[in-house]
Amino acid sequence: MTAPVRTRSSADLIDAEGPVLAHNYHPLPVVVARAEGTWVEDVEGRRYLDLLAGYSALNFGHRHPALIEAAHRQLDRLTLTSRAFHNDRLAEFAERLAELTGLDMVLPMNTGAEAVESAIKVARKWAYEVKGVPADRATIVVAADNFHGRTTTIVSFSTDETARAGFGPFTPGFRVVPYNDLAALEAAVDETTAAVLIEPVQGEAGVVVPDEGYLTGVRELTRRRGCLFVADEIQSGLGRTGRTLAVEHEGVVPDVLLLGKALGGGIVPVSAVVARRDVLGVLRPGQHGSTFGGNPLSAAVGTAVVELLETGEFQRRAADLGTVLRDGLTALVGSGVVGFRARGLWAGVDVDPAVGTGREIGERLLREGVLVKDTHGSTIRLAPPLTITEEELAMALGALERVLGRG
Repeated sequence: MTAPVRTRSSADLIDAEGPVLAHNYHPLPVVVARAEGTWVEDVEGRRYLDLLAGYSALNFGHRHPALIEAAHRQLDRLTLTSRAFHNDRLAEFAERLAELTGLDMVLPMNTGAEAVESAIKVARKWAYEVKGVPADRATIVVAADNFHGRTTTIVSFSTDETARAGFGPFTPGFRVVPYNDLAALEAAVDETTAAVLIEPVQGEAGVVVPDEGYLTGVRELTRRRGCLFVADEIQSGLGRTGRTLAVEHEGVVPDVLLLGKALGGGIVPVSAVVARRDVLGVLRPGQHGSTFGGNPLSAAVGTAVVELLETGEFQRRAADLGTVLRDGLTALVGSGVVGFRARGLWAGVDVDPAVGTGREIGERLLREGVLVKDTHGSTIRLAPPLTITEEELAMALGALERVLGRG
C-alpha cells in the first residue's frame, strides 16, 4: 500500500514522480511543502531562501497576507461563473488594471501563453479589419531568443531548438529578427505586418536588457509603419524591474500589453491582454474566450495585486534593492562571474564555465539553502520576491560567492 503523502521523505516523493509524471521538467532535488514570504520549507523542515519567485509569479512573496485575505473572502462567496454570466468582481478588476497600465480595455485570460496566443489572434484580426491586410496574409515580427510560451503556435517562432524539435509542422506568419536590432526590425516590417511582438527584457534568454533607445525605436517604428507594438511583460511587468512596467524605463506606451505571472499573486493563474480600445474592440461574441478567464476568484486576487502596485511600494523596493543586487554582482565579476545583466530586482548571471554549469551552481546553492534556476549554459537567473530584505539579499549573495569559490 502506498504510504500517505505526509509520511514520505523528499527522496521518496521525487522517486514517486518518475513513473507517473511526464518528464517535461528537470527540477532541482527539493520538495517544497510550506512557504511564507521569501522562504520555503521542504518536507523535512529545511528552509530555503527563494531567489526565483516562480519566474516572477511570486513578486509579492509566498502567501502575501493581503492576497490570501482577498482569496479567502472570495472563496466564501463565489469562485466561478464562466463568462456566460456577469460576475460582481470583473468590472473593478478591469477598470483598475486599465488605469494602472494607462490603456483602455482588458481581455482576461489565465496563463501567459494564453495571453500571447490571444494577442496573436487580436493582432491578426486588427490587421484585416482596421489596417486592411489581405485575408490570411498578416505577419508578426518577433525577436530571436524570445520566450513567449510553449504552445504549438508560439514554438513556431522560437529559436530554441529544445522547445521546437519534434513539434512541427509549424504555424506560418512570423518573421524572426535579432533582438535589440532596429535596422533588422525595420527591414522585416512591410505592408502585411500586423504587429511587432517583443519582450522589453528577455527573461528566459538570461535577463537580456536592450540598449537604451531600443524600445523607443520600436515604438516610433511601429507607429510610423502602421502596425501594433505588442509588449510581452508577463515576466518583466508588475514591479519586477523597478517600475510598474519595463517599458516605462523609456517612457513608452505599447498598443498591446501582455501580463500574467504576478497578476495572480502566486495564488491562481491570471493573465490579461490590455490594449487600446480600437484594438481589442475588433473582438465579437463567440470569436474568442476562456471558461476560467475573468472568473470571480481570479478577478478578486488580481484586483488585490493591482491595489498593492497602486501604492508604488513594490516598484520602489525593486529599484532600491536592485542597486544592492547590482553592487553585489559587480563585486563578483572576475571571481567566478564573467558578466551579468540586471534591471531592478532581476538579474542574469553568467558564471565562468570553469566554475560550473548553471545547473551545477543551482545545486550548490541549494545545499547552501538558496534556490535559483539556471537557464542556458552557465547562466543563472536571480528574481527574488520583491519583499526580500536587504539582509536576506546579502545572505544570498554571500552564498553565491561561496559556491563560486568551489569551482
